Parts: sequence; C-alpha cells; structure tokens
Amino acid sequence: MATEREGRHDIAAAMHDPRISDHDEQLVDRHGLDDEAVDQIVRVMQSLRGWHDAERRMSEASSRYMKLNTTDMRALRFLIAARNQREIVTPGALSEYLGISSASTTKLLDRLEHGAHVVRAPHPTDRRALAISVTDATRIVARETVGRQHARRFAAAAALAPAEREVVIRFLDALSATELDQD
Repeated sequence: MATEREGRHDIAAAMHDPRISDHDEQLVDRHGLDDEAVDQIVRVMQSLRGWHDAERRMSEASSRYMKLNTTDMRALRFLIAARNQREIVTPGALSEYLGISSASTTKLLDRLEHGAHVVRAPHPTDRRALAISVTDATRIVARETVGRQHARRFAAAAALAPAEREVVIRFLDALSATELDQD
C-alpha cells in the first residue's frame, strides 16, 4: 500500500505526463513521440519542477535567515552587484529595477535602513539625489548564504561540456519564450 507521501509524489509526477493530464491531446501534441520519448520529456519536466522547488526553498531560507521579504532580497542583490561594479545606486534606479513606485521604494529603504542593511548618503555628483549602498555586514551575510548557493549552481553549470551548456541555454531560452506565446 502506498504511503501518503508516495501518493503525493505520484500525483505530482502525473501532472507532467500529458498521457494522464491531456490524454486526448487537446493541448499537447504527442504525434511522432513514442512512450520512451514521452517518458524522457516527463523526466525533464519533473527535473525542472525539482529545480523550481529547490530554488524556492533556497530563496525562502535566505529570506528567513536575513529576516527580509523577496523584494528586499532582490534590492540587496541589486545593490551588491552595483557595488561590485562600482556603480552608484539612487532610489530611482532601485525603483526602476524592482518595478515598484517611488513611495514603495521609500518604504523599502526605510525597512532596510532600520535593519542596518543599507545606508543612504548624499550622491557624490548630484546634490539632489541620494546614493544607496549595502552595509558591509549585510554584504558578508549575503555572500555566505546566497553567494555560496550561487557558487554551487555555477559549479553545476561549469561541469557541463560546452556543447551541453549550449543545449541547456537553448532549452531554457525556449522555455522562457513560452511566456510570451499567447495563442
């Protein structure tokens, strides 16, 4: 008898198998694909789901560890990248990157400054603007958490042969383009 966990796994696996979820081929054209090919495609989809779940768990763990929400974490990653490139970030640039209003950016910066994650200072060349920078303590914590995770992902990609990386790039780009396809 299957356990509850195994049952959930079977259901999750079935979600990616068009022979189960779309048995009459109203959405997924399986013409020319034998069962072995469909099995392999389903395994690709399951692996993508596994990566997505792992990415979500890693992101949530980092957010919990740093006691920040997703937008706050995105802002810090942007500020760290800008620092590494010796770029000055203004509230307007941060607002544009995050896709949020200037009022929301002000609230975000208030939160991050209160948590000692960022510093607001006069812009060195534009006296009307502020320069936003991440604190050294936050930068170090981010490097030790998010940075180490990124290093492991980079190593996984580096372990692929150049031709394999090109296949993965082409595949992921094609997946990203499906978002734009609105038949």
